Amino acid sequence: MSFLAWIALGLVAGFVGSKLVNKSGEGMILDIVLGIVGAIVGGFLFRLFGAHGVTGLNIYSLVVSVVGSVIFLVAYHAIRRAA
Repeated sequence: MSFLAWIALGLVAGFVGSKLVNKSGEGMILDIVLGIVGAIVGGFLFRLFGAHGVTGLNIYSLVVSVVGSVIFLVAYHAIRRAA
């Protein structure tokens, strides 16, 4: 995937993940970063369990990215609360 596609996918996944986890976004830049990290985490976890990871700019990759983003955001909020 191209760099711009990763940013677009990260923005959407981070935004959706933020809305699912805490009902308010973290801010555009942090949503993009968390979404891209979530895409990486989601791809890793899906491959770990035998499914395909992020395959391109499509709905399946968006679902993988959102799942990873939600998992990453829950961990992010737990660490941030503890600090």
